[in-house]
Amino acid sequence: MAVVKKQIRNSRYYVGGVTNLTRNGFGVYVYPNSFFRYEGEWSKGEKHGHGKLLMKDGSYYEGEFAHGEIEGNGSRFWAKTGVSYSGQFSGGELHGCGVMQKGNGERYKGEFSYGLRDGNGFLLDKDGQTYEGSFHQNKRHGEGQMHYRNGDQYEGGWLLDQQQGHGVMRFGDGSVYEGQWRNNLFNGQGTMIHCSGIIYEGLWTNGRPLGGASKVVIEGGDVLEVFQETPFCVEVQLQTEAGEKATGENGRVLQISTAIRLCDLSPSTPASLLKMMEDIKETPIPTPFGFQVVSYPLMERAFGSQVFIDTAAPLAVAAVAAKSGSAQADSPLLPEGEWESGSGSDGPPLVGGTPSYLDGKEVRGEQNQSGEGESTTITEFFSGLFAGQEEDSTPPPANQRVEEGQVKFKNLLLAPPPHDFIPYQLMDELKRNIKKPSNRAPTDRPVLSQDKNSERRSSTGSCFTSNTKKSSIDSRSVRPGEYVIMVKDVTNPPFQGQTLSPAFALLRLFPAKTKSKNSQTDKTKSK
Repeated sequence: MAVVKKQIRNSRYYVGGVTNLTRNGFGVYVYPNSFFRYEGEWSKGEKHGHGKLLMKDGSYYEGEFAHGEIEGNGSRFWAKTGVSYSGQFSGGELHGCGVMQKGNGERYKGEFSYGLRDGNGFLLDKDGQTYEGSFHQNKRHGEGQMHYRNGDQYEGGWLLDQQQGHGVMRFGDGSVYEGQWRNNLFNGQGTMIHCSGIIYEGLWTNGRPLGGASKVVIEGGDVLEVFQETPFCVEVQLQTEAGEKATGENGRVLQISTAIRLCDLSPSTPASLLKMMEDIKETPIPTPFGFQVVSYPLMERAFGSQVFIDTAAPLAVAAVAAKSGSAQADSPLLPEGEWESGSGSDGPPLVGGTPSYLDGKEVRGEQNQSGEGESTTITEFFSGLFAGQEEDSTPPPANQRVEEGQVKFKNLLLAPPPHDFIPYQLMDELKRNIKKPSNRAPTDRPVLSQDKNSERRSSTGSCFTSNTKKSSIDSRSVRPGEYVIMVKDVTNPPFQGQTLSPAFALLRLFPAKTKSKNSQTDKTKSK
């Protein structure tokens, strides 16, 4: 039997164990190019077992070798990029389970396939965001959960690093979207529950609701006609770009308010009037009607108690008219010839009663047998109603949330103006200082058809006219005339980062209808 002798070979490139003239056992080998150096176990002239392969730039591999190849468990470090890996290898490639750490803070723990992330894994990226789920060819692919740095969380389908298929996104602000995705955007059927309270359910395209609201529309046209003592309602729709009602949207918050037109002043206007205009602290609001307005108080008729229902602001306004003698004589804002507001009206909308959008019951002050209005009690009540309150303390109507694309503001009334209301004072001063001839006959009345809105606006003139006769209660009464209704989107935060443009409508306020003596007698008998 031949005896195998172990020898130690010392040459330019190799120092270590040799068996039958082949490297065997532990040895150190320096490659001819001098870039690589191997220290470890050999078998039959091949790197086999545990060893360490070092590179001249500082990179290295340390771990298992099999038949000259990196195979099994080991650790790899790339000096140029600072990347390190610890895990399984096959054929010199990262293959199997392992942990990769990059110099920028990125860390991946999971499955690899020939050098790429493939299979299930957990990724912490350089921005601190995490993903746990399926990978394919180094990309998020399949089902997975993503936690973003801003607090958003996504769980659902991925396709080559993009959100695709069904998924749920929980945003950091509390909003939630569940539905279909494509190219990282909401696409297809989905439901968004926004942190503002808006809920939209329907189709989405490129991240936007296909049937979402794009505008606010006041129903009934852009001119509304109401009577002075009668509560009214305003119905509002949210419409899509195609003009259809946005039935898939709920919860958007709308605010209703009123405004009064600012008089147009010419350069020849007296300096006192120009100074009065400057005293208006509020920034004028432009309207689509070609003039600017400033806010006027609006309120809801309260139904908390029967006493308030029968004697509150509507009754106080009626008492003001009664005290002034007659609506035709002293109501300040409508031109002469427009005071009739019941039967006998020439305008079609006023024939046969109140307009269709008026609601609530009419509340009127009674007159004593002498014909004088019992306004003293009402005046005292009205003064007490506002006693100790600030000028602008009249509570406005509550904001309303949209349901199935529509909302209805009910029981609205124009509130008494603040003390020393400058727009009213300005109108009075203009009446005193600027005399304008009138070509309209006393019995002329503009046609109040919503199909002729432009003619109505042009006939109104540049400013409301005003009667110069005043009393202490007149300064706090609601003057008949033309106002502006505004409905604004006040959703906070805005849905999808966009606030809808406000809607406007002209509001024609006519003096309260008067009842005949016969109707009063019949009403008394019926009781």
